[in-house]
Amino acid sequence: RCYGRKSYVVKGMAFSPDSTKIAIGQTDNIVYVYRIGEEWGDKKVICNKFIQTSAVTCLSWPAENIIVFGLAEGKVRLANTKNNKSSTIYGTDSYVISLTSNVSGKGILSGHADGTIVRFFFDDEGSGESQGKLVMHPCPPYALAWASNSIVAAGCDKKIVAYGKEGNVIQTFDYSQDSSEKEFTTAAASPGGQSVVLGSYDRLRVLNWSPRRSTWEEGKPKEIAHLYTITALAWKRDGSRICAVCITGGGRTIICCIIFHGERSLFFLCVIVKNLSTGTRVVLKSQYGYEIDEVKILGKDRYLVAHTSDTLLLGDISSNKLSEVAWQGSGGHEKFFFDNENVCMIFNAGELTLVEYGSNDILGSVRTEFMSPHLVSVRINERQQRGVEENKRLAYLVDIKTIATVDLVGGYNAGTISHDSRIDWLELNETGHKLLFRDKKMRLQLYDIESGTKTTILNYCSYVQWVPGSDVVVAQNRNSLCVWYNIDAPERVTMFPLKGDIVDLERNDGKTEVVVSEGVNTVSYTLDEGLIEFGTAIDDGDYHRATAFLETLEMSTETEAMWRTLSRLALEARQLHIAERCFAALGNTAKARFLHETNAIADQAAQEHGGDGTDHYLVRARLAMLDKNYKLAEMIFLEQNATEEAMDMYQELHMWDECIMVAEAKGHPMLDKLRRGYYQWLLDTQQEEKAGEVQEGQGDYLAAISLYMRAGLPAKAARLAMSREELLTNGDVISKVSMALIRGELYEQAGDLFEKVGNPRKALECYCKGSAFLKAVELARLAFPAEVVQLEEAWGDHLVQQKQLDAAINHYIEARCSIKAIEAALGARQWKKAIYILEMQDKQTAAKYYLKIAQHYAALQEYQVAEELFTKGDQTKEAIDMYTQAGLWEQAHKLAVKCMSQEDVSVLYITQAQEMEKQGKYKEAERLYVTVNEPDLAITMYKKCKMYDEMVCLVAKYHKELLSDTHLHLGKELEAEGRLQEAEYHYLEAKDWKATVNMYRANDMWEEAYRVAKAHGGANACKHVAYMWAKSLGGEAAVKLLSKFGLLETAIDHAADNGVFEFAFELARVSMKQKMPEIHLKYAMFLEDEGKFEEAEAEFIKAGKPKEAVLMFVHNQNWDAAQRVAEAHDPDSVADVLVGQARFAFEQREFQKAEAFLLRAQRPELAINYYKEAGMWTEALRIGKEYVPGRLEELQEECGREAAQKGSGGTEGLLEQAQEWEQAGEHARAVDCYLKVRDPSDSALREKCLLKAAELAIKFLGQSQSMEVTRTVAPQLVAMKKYSTAAELYLSLDLVQEAINAFIEGEEWSKAKRVAKELDPRCEYVDQRYKEYLKNQGKVDSVRFMNLTLLLSVCLLQNYKVLHKYVALYATHLIREGSWDKALSLYVHHGAPANPQNFNIYKRLFVEMVNASDMNCAEAYSSWADLRDVLFHLCENLVKSSEANTPAHEEFETMLLISHYYATRSAAQGVKQLDAVAAKLSVSLLRHTELIPADKAFYEAGMAAKVGAASWENMAFIFLNRFLDLSDAIEEGNLNSLDHSDFQSTDIPFAVPLPAQQHVPEQTREEVRDWVLTMSMDQRLEQVLPRFCEEWVLKGGVCAGSPLVSEGVTVRPGYPVLRNKIEFKRPGREANKDTWNKFLMAVKTSHSPACQDVLKFLSQWCGGLPSTSFSFQ
Repeated sequence: RCYGRKSYVVKGMAFSPDSTKIAIGQTDNIVYVYRIGEEWGDKKVICNKFIQTSAVTCLSWPAENIIVFGLAEGKVRLANTKNNKSSTIYGTDSYVISLTSNVSGKGILSGHADGTIVRFFFDDEGSGESQGKLVMHPCPPYALAWASNSIVAAGCDKKIVAYGKEGNVIQTFDYSQDSSEKEFTTAAASPGGQSVVLGSYDRLRVLNWSPRRSTWEEGKPKEIAHLYTITALAWKRDGSRICAVCITGGGRTIICCIIFHGERSLFFLCVIVKNLSTGTRVVLKSQYGYEIDEVKILGKDRYLVAHTSDTLLLGDISSNKLSEVAWQGSGGHEKFFFDNENVCMIFNAGELTLVEYGSNDILGSVRTEFMSPHLVSVRINERQQRGVEENKRLAYLVDIKTIATVDLVGGYNAGTISHDSRIDWLELNETGHKLLFRDKKMRLQLYDIESGTKTTILNYCSYVQWVPGSDVVVAQNRNSLCVWYNIDAPERVTMFPLKGDIVDLERNDGKTEVVVSEGVNTVSYTLDEGLIEFGTAIDDGDYHRATAFLETLEMSTETEAMWRTLSRLALEARQLHIAERCFAALGNTAKARFLHETNAIADQAAQEHGGDGTDHYLVRARLAMLDKNYKLAEMIFLEQNATEEAMDMYQELHMWDECIMVAEAKGHPMLDKLRRGYYQWLLDTQQEEKAGEVQEGQGDYLAAISLYMRAGLPAKAARLAMSREELLTNGDVISKVSMALIRGELYEQAGDLFEKVGNPRKALECYCKGSAFLKAVELARLAFPAEVVQLEEAWGDHLVQQKQLDAAINHYIEARCSIKAIEAALGARQWKKAIYILEMQDKQTAAKYYLKIAQHYAALQEYQVAEELFTKGDQTKEAIDMYTQAGLWEQAHKLAVKCMSQEDVSVLYITQAQEMEKQGKYKEAERLYVTVNEPDLAITMYKKCKMYDEMVCLVAKYHKELLSDTHLHLGKELEAEGRLQEAEYHYLEAKDWKATVNMYRANDMWEEAYRVAKAHGGANACKHVAYMWAKSLGGEAAVKLLSKFGLLETAIDHAADNGVFEFAFELARVSMKQKMPEIHLKYAMFLEDEGKFEEAEAEFIKAGKPKEAVLMFVHNQNWDAAQRVAEAHDPDSVADVLVGQARFAFEQREFQKAEAFLLRAQRPELAINYYKEAGMWTEALRIGKEYVPGRLEELQEECGREAAQKGSGGTEGLLEQAQEWEQAGEHARAVDCYLKVRDPSDSALREKCLLKAAELAIKFLGQSQSMEVTRTVAPQLVAMKKYSTAAELYLSLDLVQEAINAFIEGEEWSKAKRVAKELDPRCEYVDQRYKEYLKNQGKVDSVRFMNLTLLLSVCLLQNYKVLHKYVALYATHLIREGSWDKALSLYVHHGAPANPQNFNIYKRLFVEMVNASDMNCAEAYSSWADLRDVLFHLCENLVKSSEANTPAHEEFETMLLISHYYATRSAAQGVKQLDAVAAKLSVSLLRHTELIPADKAFYEAGMAAKVGAASWENMAFIFLNRFLDLSDAIEEGNLNSLDHSDFQSTDIPFAVPLPAQQHVPEQTREEVRDWVLTMSMDQRLEQVLPRFCEEWVLKGGVCAGSPLVSEGVTVRPGYPVLRNKIEFKRPGREANKDTWNKFLMAVKTSHSPACQDVLKFLSQWCGGLPSTSFSFQ
C-alpha cells in the first residue's frame, strides 16, 4: 500500500510459470511486470507496463507470456508480455472479484460481485465445454477454484458449492448454521486438480475428489488460532505444500508452511515469525518433523511457545535461541513464566519444569504446588566465578515452610531450609551461594548454602532485592532504607531514613539508584558505587584493587566488614601481604605480627628457592596454625622430619597431650622428661582433675582417687572405685568416697556405691534421699518387697512436688492411692485418665470429681460428653443449665423431659422465656417458646414489640397458611399508623400490589403508586395508574404528566374507549386537537349503542363522518332520517340509502318496490344480481335487456350455466331461450342452449335436449359443426348409459368405429358384432375385445368368465366378508396395474370396512392420489370427492370398531381432512369468486407435508400465491424458493441442506419425508427457477413471509386454510374464529360467519354442483348445516 498524492493498493500478484517474473496489479489502473531473476541477488527491473481504464482487482498468470486480470468496471483483459499489448477477453457489468485457471492453464474462470461466474478457454483441448456465463452463484464468489472435475465456489453465505462442467450443482457444503464459521475469502486447487483448499477465519477446509464415488469428500478442517482471516493461498508446484498468509492484529505476518500429505490432510511443517517493527524473524520448526499444532507469542511479544504431538517448542525471539523438548500433551493446562531471560518456567499438574533457551533437554523438573514466580528462583551462569564453568542453581518451595535448593548441573539437592513461618518470597544471589527469603511475619532471612547457616537480618521488611551484578542487598524496614554492602557480615548494615516506599532498583552506567515513591513525587537515592565495586573486585579476584579501594575509606562498620572479608579471601588465596594489611587495619596486632613473621620467612624462601615462598613448609605450617588447624601443621612438620618444631609448637600452645603423642610416635629421648614436666605443670597449675586422669592412665588408681578427692570430684572417684574390684575391697577408700558423696548430697551415686559393695539398706536410704525412686523401687523389689508400695506412693508425691502430675498418676495407681491418682490426673488435665480411674470407684466417691470433669468438657463445648458426666455425677440440673447457657434449647429440653414432667418443663421454659423477654433478649425467648411448642407466644411477643419481621418469619415457619393474611393485616395496621413504606412491603409480600397502589392513591402519593404499579403490575397497570393520576390533576397538569410518560395519546384513547369522554375532550382540546374528530366518532358510536341516535347523528357530523350517521339510520331502517342526513351532509350516500331500502324490500319480497329504489339509485346491475339470487332469471334478463343491454349476452350465458348446474331450477329459461333461437332461425345458438340444459334430476329431459341439439345440428348446420355436436352429444349419451341411442347417432354420420365402441361399452356384443359385420368387415376387433372382456373377469370358486358385476353380486349373496375379500384382492390387482381410480370406485360402490387388513390399501389409494399429476384443477373434483367420501365412511366405521382412537384412526382422520381440503380446492377452482379460497387452501395444505409430497405442495402453494394478489408475491417467492430447495434435495438424496429459518414461527413441519421422485417437470422447474432469480433481484420484495400468511399456518392448529369446517380449526383462511362465528351441531366445529356467507353466496350465484356437493358433505360431517340469513353488508 502506498500513500501520497497518487496512493494505490496492490490487489493482485502472480509469478510467471518459470518464476523469473512477477506481475503486480494496482488500483491506480496499472499492471507492472518485474523481472526478478532466478537468484535472490539478481537485479530487479520493470520489463512491462500495461495501463488500464479502471482499477485492477485481481490477477492471474496461467501460461507463458499471458497475464489475465480483472477490472473494477467488469472487464476481463489479457496482457501479452511478449508484444507489450493488452486486449479485452470479455466484458461484464459487474466488478471482477476473483480469477482462477484450470489445471492446464488454458482456461480461466472469473467471479463477479453479482455472483456471476464466467468461463473462457484459450484452448478447450477438445472438451467441447461451453464458454460465457456459466453459473449465477448465490453470493459474490470470493473463493473460486477450478479443479479437474468441477468448479468450487464459496463466499459470504458460508456455503461451498461444487458445480459441474456446465454449471449444474453437484454438491453443497452448508456451514451457515455453524456459528464458529465465517465467510470464505480465498480458495486454491492443487496442481493435480484433485483437492481444493478454502480459507476463512482461523480455519482451512479441504475438499478431496473421490474418483470411485465421483463426489467431493470433506477432510478434517485445520484450526489455526489467532491467524484471523486468511487472505491468500498458494500451492507448491509438486502439490506437497500450501502456503497461507494473513495479517494478525499484533502486527506480525505469520506464514504457515503446510504439508499436504497424500492430498488428504493439512498440517504445519514450520512457522516463520517476523517482527515488522525490527525486521527480525525466527523460523520455528520441529527437528523431529512433527506437526506444529499451534503457536503463541507471549511474554511481551518476546517469547514463542508451540506444541506438537510429542514435543514442546520454546524460543527467545530477541536472542534467536530455540529449544525443543519432549512433552506429553496435558490438555493445554500448562502455565508459562518468562521472568528469567535464560530459562522458561513451566508449571503443569503440580510439577515445575525448567527449559533453558537454546537447549533441547529439560534443565530440571521438581514437584511443587507453588506457582508464583516470587516463590521460585533460578540462576543460570549469571556471574562468572573463578574455577567454575557451569553454575546453575534453583531454589523453590517444597511446602509453605520449607525451601529446597537444587544444583541443576549435578542434578542433586544442595540443601533444605526449614522455617517456622510461611514463606512468601525468595531469591538466590547471582552466584547461587546465598539465598534471601521473607516470611509472612515480614522477617528477612539470609541463608548461606555452603555453610548451611540461617540468619535473620531484618524485621518488618516490605521490600528486598539483590543489586544486579553484585552481592549487595537493598531492603526497606518501615521508614528506613537498609543496604548490606557486604552480605558476609549481615550485622553490618547501612541505613537511611525514607519518607515513602521503594518501588524499583536501577543500575545503569556505573550508577545504582533506589527509586522511592513519596506520595505524588518519585525520589532516587544513589548507593555508594565504590562499596558495590568492592564486591565486584572480590568476585573478580583482584584483591590489590580491593585493598587500594579500602585504603581510601574511613573505618566504619561497613569497611570493617569488608576488611574481614578481604582478609579471609586473601588467606585462602595465600596473598599474605594483603592479609597482613587487612589484620593491621582491623587492629588485630597478633595476627598482623604473626603474618609479618610468616611473610619474612616466605620472602627468605623466595630468595633462596625462587617463587613467592608460600610453598615453604614453615609458611604452610604457620598458615595452618593461623587457621587453628594444628594437626595439619603437625603433618607438615613431620613430613619435613621437623619433630622438634612440631613439639615446640604444641608446647608453646600448652598442648602437652599432642606434644607427648608426637614424642611417643617418633621415640623421642625426652619423652619421660616431658611426662614428668607435664605432670608437675598440672600440679603447679592446680589441675588435680587432669593430673588424676594422667595417674589413672598410668595405672596408679589410688593416687588418681586421691587427686580426684583433692579436686572435689567424689563422683569421679566413686566411678573409678566401682570400676576396679581391688578398690571395692578397700574399706578405707570406700568409706572416704561415700562420706564425700553424702556430704556433697550426691545420694544417687552414694547409693550406687553402697549397692555395689553389698549394703542394700544404706543404698535404699541414699536412693530415697536423692529422690532416685526408680533405682530405689528396683532395689526394693529385690531386697525389700514389702516397701515397694510405700516407695511408689512416695515417688508419686515427689513427682507431684516437681509438678510432674502426669507421671505421678501411674505411680499412685501402683500404690493403690486412687484419690491421689484422680487428683493428679485432674491436676495434669488428663481428663480421660481421670474418667477411667473414676469408673472403677464407687459412685459416692466419684460424684464430686465427675462435676469438675463435666465442667471442663462443657467449657470445651463437648456437650454430649459433659452431659454424660453430669448425669453420672447426679447433676442433671447442671447439664440443663449448660445447654441453656449454650443456647442449645432442644438438647436442654430433651434432657429436662427425662427428669421433669411436661408441665414443669413448659412452665420452666415459659418462665425463663418471659424473663428473657423482659431483658430484651427476644431471640433467646423465641427459642425457648419454640422449644416447648409455643410458637404462638413468640409471635404474640414480637407483635406486642412491633417486631414485624421476626413475627412474619415465625408465621411463615409455623403457620404458612396464614402468611398472606398476616402480611395483609400488618399492611393495614402500618397503613393506619402512617408507616406507608413498611405497609408497602407487607402488601407486596402478600402479592396484593393493588392494595399498595390504592394506599398511595388514598394518600395522594401518586409517584409511589406509579412506581409500585410499574414494578409489580406490568405495563398496563402503570399506564392505568398514570391515567388515574392525570385524571386527578386535570387540565394542563394532566397533559404534562401524560406527555412525560409518553402516554398522552394512549390516555386519550383509553378515556374515549371507556366512556370518559369529558376527560378525553379536555386532554385533546389542550394538546392534541387532531384527535378531536376521532373522539367525536367514538362518542357517536357510544351514543348509537345507547340508542341515542339524534345525539349520535350530531357527533358523527362533528367527526366528519356523516356517512356513518347514514349507515346508522340505514341499519335501524330509519329511511327518512338516513335520506335527510345524506342529502344534507353526504350526497354520495343517497344512493346507498336507496340501495339499503331496496335490499330491505327484496328481503320482504317486495320486488317491484325494490326494483324502483335501485333504478332511482341508478344501480340496475344490483337489481339483476338480486333477481339472480332469487332465481328470477326472467326478471333479470328483462332488466338486462331494458337497462344494461351490453350485459345481455353475458346474462344469457350465465343463465344457461346456472340452468345446467342447478338442473330443473333454471331449465325452463334455457328451453324457452332455445325455442326462441330455433324459431328465429338461429340454429347454432339454439344448439348451444339445448346443450347447456343439464338437469341431473330429469335425465329424460336432458336426453331429449341432447337429441334435439344433435337433430338441429345434422339438419341445419354444416358437416364439421354437426360432426362436432355429435361427438359432444354421443359421449354424454354413453355416460347416461344410452348406448344404443349414442350408437345410432354415430351411425347417422357414418362413424362406425365409434358406434361399435358404444355398443361394446354397453356390453351389447351382438349388436356390436352385427354392425361390424355389416358395415366394417373387421370382426376380429370385436372378437378380440370380447375375449379380453372375458379374460379380465374375476372368479368365484368354480365360476369362470363371469363379469365383475355378477361376481360381486354372487359374493354379496354369499357373505359380506367374502365380498370384501374379493374387493380387496381386485383392488390390489388394479393398484398394481396403475388403475387406482378403478380401485377407488370399488370402495365407492361397496363401502370401506374398518378391517385392519385393508388399511394398507386405503393408505396406498391416498398416496397414489396425492402423488398423481393433473389433479390441481376443477375437473379433478369427482376423484377427490370419491377419496374423501371413502375415507369419511372408513372413519365412521372406525369409530364403531375396536380400532377407535388408535394411531391408525388418527392418521385416517388426518387423511380425511387433507382429502376434504383437496376436494374443496377443486370445487373452488371451478368458481371465479372462490379463487382466493382455493389459493389459501393450497397454502394450508403445507401443514400436512409429512403425508403429501412436499415439493408438489410448495409448488402448488407458490403458484397459487403467484397468480393471486400483488401482496402475495412475498409468499409466492418464499414457497417457490422452498420448492427449488426441495427439488435440489431430491437430486442430492437428503434434506440436510434445507434452511428452515423462513418458517420458524409457522406450523409447517420441518421433518418431512424426502419425495422419491420429482413431481414437477424439468421445464416447469426451470421456469420457476428463473422467476425466483428475477424476483430475488427486486429490491421492493421483502423475502419474508407476510404476517397474514404466517397466521394461515399459525402454530398450534388455531388457524387453517379451509373455508369449511374441520376439527379444532376455523373456517376462515388464516384468521382465528373469535367473535363473528357460527357453530355447527357437532362439537368442536365452527366457522367464520363472513367466509361462510361468502361461500354460500358463491354457491347460490354459480349453482356449482361441486360446491353443492361440498355443502352436502359438510352436512354429513358436521351433523347438519347452520341456519343463517345472508347479509350483503
